[in-house]
Amino acid sequence: MMNRLAWLAAVLALGACSLTGKAPEVPAIASNMPAAWAEHALSDAAATAPDWWRSFSSEELSALIADAVSANPDLVIAVERVRQAEAQVRIAGATLFPELNFGAGTSRRESRPDGGTWSRNDGSSATFSASYELDLWGGNAAGVRAAESTLRATHFDLETVRLTLVTGVASAYFQVLSLRGRLAIARQNLVIAERVLAVVDARVRHGAASALDLARQQAAVLSVRASIPPLELQERQTLYALAILAGRPPEGFAAAGSTVTALAVPRVAPGLPADLLTRRPDLASAEAQLAAANADVAAARAALLPGIQLTGSAGLASNVLLNFLNAPTAAVAIGAALAQTIFDGGRLRSQVDVAASRERELVESYRKSILAALADVETALASSSRTADQELLQEQVLGEARLSLRLAEIRYREGVGDLLTVLDAQRTLFQADDQLAQIRLSRLQASIGLFKALGGGWKMTEPPRQSSPG
Repeated sequence: MMNRLAWLAAVLALGACSLTGKAPEVPAIASNMPAAWAEHALSDAAATAPDWWRSFSSEELSALIADAVSANPDLVIAVERVRQAEAQVRIAGATLFPELNFGAGTSRRESRPDGGTWSRNDGSSATFSASYELDLWGGNAAGVRAAESTLRATHFDLETVRLTLVTGVASAYFQVLSLRGRLAIARQNLVIAERVLAVVDARVRHGAASALDLARQQAAVLSVRASIPPLELQERQTLYALAILAGRPPEGFAAAGSTVTALAVPRVAPGLPADLLTRRPDLASAEAQLAAANADVAAARAALLPGIQLTGSAGLASNVLLNFLNAPTAAVAIGAALAQTIFDGGRLRSQVDVAASRERELVESYRKSILAALADVETALASSSRTADQELLQEQVLGEARLSLRLAEIRYREGVGDLLTVLDAQRTLFQADDQLAQIRLSRLQASIGLFKALGGGWKMTEPPRQSSPG
């Protein structure tokens, strides 16, 4: 008999292994990542650090990010989701242990037949019971693995929210500073236009220029003045958005910075493409979700097979109210029940099909996420290098535009040149100055994009969990 039981246990263990031992499928690209980036990476650049935003050399930005991390509602929501996932792991783990129950009660019943006398029946009972479902096919264990993988995914999702929040704060802060810089440029351009208007007005009063020249320059002044209110509105809107990201009400919120020119533009080393699998929390989350789906498939397959429930109980009963010392009756019971679904209209097998399809879907989602991550880094690298070159060229354009306007003003003041040349030089200078401010913002945002594409300074500290073979 013992030999038969041992043989049966071995067969059941092998059956459970065949159900739950299959490791999740991993996309081919995850094990065959490109050897290098297509875009040229700077060899002397610094690697990303956990507090990478400090490389922009802005104490105000660091303070805003600290506020956001401690008070932003989205981050608090993500933390609560992690706590919910932790509770789900405890719920799933409870299925691996027996369930114990205790019950006690007492009652009194009085009755009187028609025309008879009252009779009384007292009773007391106490029962201790236990039940345990044998996890023959590993279905409960698979449920625990699914919950644990989901918990790991929520941890990684929390890091993704944190990274998105930090990059969002940095981007909004830089936009505020850029808009303030563009406002300063517009006001400076207004001063220049009004200065030229004074020259035109003087020439008109002395009969050296026509009223047409005066009207044209006045139109130029009004055009520059009209460009200021929209920039002021954008600056206010962006500042209020920054306040919300920082978890603070817009009323009374302020940022002291005034221009992006004081910010440093860090040089970032992207590392190797294969590093993305451990550096991007969204990829780690996709892998954990795939592992959870694989465990769900094992649990769905286990539900097709018979289950065995062991039960036991022990109790005392007495015909005395609240007293077990008066000749109590003791009872002990043990039992085992086998349950097997014979017909359910294909429900359980359809659940297996759903779980298997979900796993295949997540394999493709994981592959898609990897491809998107590679493209993010390549785009950010290209943007970083191109905007740096564009900024250098635009600075030269701005220098030439300033010289052109100065020479045009001199020629017009001396009566050699015409006003159209001055107007064209003004327009070129104003556009070049504003364009340079926007390119500087683009360069800063490209650096933010590269930090985000590389996962910030986050790195996976826990190795990916592998399913154990049976």
